[in-house]
Amino acid sequence: MKVPRILLAAGASGSGKTLITCGILQALINKGVKPCSFKCGPDYIDPMFHSKVIGAKSRNLDTFFAPEHIVRWILADNCRDCDIAVIEGVMGYYDGLGGTSTRASAYDVARVTDTPVVLIVNAKGMSGSAAAFVKGFKEYRTDSHIEGVILNQVSPMIYQGLKAHIEEECGARVLGYLPKVTDCLLESRHLGLVMPDEIENIKEKLQKLSEIIEDSVDLDALVELAKGAPDVEVSKPTGAAFDFHTEGKYPVKLAVARDEAFCFMYEDNLRLLQKMGAEIVEFSPIKDEKMPENVSGLILYGGYPELYAKELEANKPMRDSIAAAATGGMPVLAECGGFMYLHESLEDNEGKAYEGVGVIEGKAFKTQRLGRFGYVTLEDEGGEFLKGVEPGPIPAHEFHYFDSTSNGETMTARKPVGSRSWKCMHQSENIMVGFPHLYYYGNPKVPAAFLAKCEAYGRKRG
Repeated sequence: MKVPRILLAAGASGSGKTLITCGILQALINKGVKPCSFKCGPDYIDPMFHSKVIGAKSRNLDTFFAPEHIVRWILADNCRDCDIAVIEGVMGYYDGLGGTSTRASAYDVARVTDTPVVLIVNAKGMSGSAAAFVKGFKEYRTDSHIEGVILNQVSPMIYQGLKAHIEEECGARVLGYLPKVTDCLLESRHLGLVMPDEIENIKEKLQKLSEIIEDSVDLDALVELAKGAPDVEVSKPTGAAFDFHTEGKYPVKLAVARDEAFCFMYEDNLRLLQKMGAEIVEFSPIKDEKMPENVSGLILYGGYPELYAKELEANKPMRDSIAAAATGGMPVLAECGGFMYLHESLEDNEGKAYEGVGVIEGKAFKTQRLGRFGYVTLEDEGGEFLKGVEPGPIPAHEFHYFDSTSNGETMTARKPVGSRSWKCMHQSENIMVGFPHLYYYGNPKVPAAFLAKCEAYGRKRG
């Protein structure tokens, strides 16, 4: 399949990838080009900024979560009817599992999808050393895919000299630069950038950023580079683990929490549920008085419940509604922030405790550092929820500053590098909840088991 595409990478986090990616997306739209966007890795927040620009949901490409042919299929499937795919890298370009492997890095995504890469270089305080930086990244792997460069925080006075020097020394085309900007920056907090809707005048800031990029980046050359990408070899997922011949098999209605407190979700997770037949009904545990009616299942994804713990406690009718559904047999999936909300109590960001739903006996509490974070593989230890499914390895991800007095013990989480492991996940006949985030394309047996339970619950309830 022909997919014009480009991957924007950098040498390290904090180099300006998200800022420049959003600016380029808006600039392309201003030129009448229709982009789609992706984020390498398991990040939730950066795709929200992409979506704020393009008006459509951004997706994730992750070579730990999914096999290589699935990653290519997700890329191609989400690019239909678009002119160009813009992929934002993760961390440093070669940063992968265990700190030394390139697996699951932005480079790995470029390799798997055969995508041309533009290296963003934060050249603040650099001159000729910028060429050494580019040369090192370009030659670190013979198939680096690095074909272009954008310089960040560079003055127009030294840009032309740096451009000529880098192109002569490195054989990579310098496509432009971004001067130092102060009024378009994106703020961060403990799990990454703040939410797009929390930034005042976000659309105006991104429009201003795009105008700067239109003046300083050769967008025509960027599009030309993307159009030169090889065709993507695409094969539709098949086999027992990807049971796509049962598309539409589970015609159930699901309640999915989505608001300021619960906003960390992979759009491809929701899309896969819909492919399997589910109808998604969104609701807000903060603002709505009760769960949607006539639903057969509930999903509580992650987010920032600690920032809205007071509001969540104040909405007792909603907490009672969720507790009644869970204790009444409705199938429930919850992860990270959603799992915290189900506790008897959860702390806010200052350590003050508030009442939760009460389905999980225990409390979710604030810690001072990331305790369990990064990729893991879950191994089911005979939990009731997946009984008879034999799911095999389940790829997942953890990233949280909070912990629980009751993490669950029905699964073992193992790090992909090293020997570290721990117990996690609560399972019962109708509940599977815990801190790990799941990516359903990594093991579709899990969402299929959930939907089968939802269908059985719906039939029982009439």
